[in-house]
Amino acid sequence: MPEAPDPNTLYPLPNIERLCFLKNLVQNPKIIVGDYTYYDDFEDVRNFEQNVRYLFDFSTDKLIIGKFCMIASGVEFIMNGANHLSDAVSTYPFAIFGGAWAHAMDGRLYPTKGDTVVGNDIWIGYKAAIMPGVHIGDGAIIGSYSVVTKDVEPYSVVGGNPARLIRKRFSEEQIQHLLELKWWDWPVEEISRKVHWLTGNLDG
Repeated sequence: MPEAPDPNTLYPLPNIERLCFLKNLVQNPKIIVGDYTYYDDFEDVRNFEQNVRYLFDFSTDKLIIGKFCMIASGVEFIMNGANHLSDAVSTYPFAIFGGAWAHAMDGRLYPTKGDTVVGNDIWIGYKAAIMPGVHIGDGAIIGSYSVVTKDVEPYSVVGGNPARLIRKRFSEEQIQHLLELKWWDWPVEEISRKVHWLTGNLDG
């Protein structure tokens, strides 16, 4: 039986460098990616970290992406470093310019919504944008050009700006079964044995 792809390979498809297993590309320790998650880019896969916006060294949030995710070209993640004060008289970041404004933020913190978490087996379409602190549930599909501003339930299909629920992929009972199954955590040999089931109809 042929072997499964090596998750530690940067380019899993021979002679194709527009698609990579992402965990082998990222350098930022605040970006955590699971096995077999791939990123496809029309220009250069090294664009990925540039598309994780406002992930500053001084910020506390992380981008956490699970296993077997599919991330299309142009997808952007907006992190908490983009936030400004919204409950103050002005949203202007005076303190970053120093001088007489250096202490403008004393006793205050910029708002944060925590880590951005992408579950497992998630397909994120072309040029979608994921906002800070969003959690995307396992098995979800994010439509192209979507702007995801709030959490996405497992096995949901969402789209639009802001992204809204289009439909659930399966019944609630089936979704619960899949969440308990956690096929992405199976040994790769088991996945290889059941790959036809994984690509088939759930009712079949």
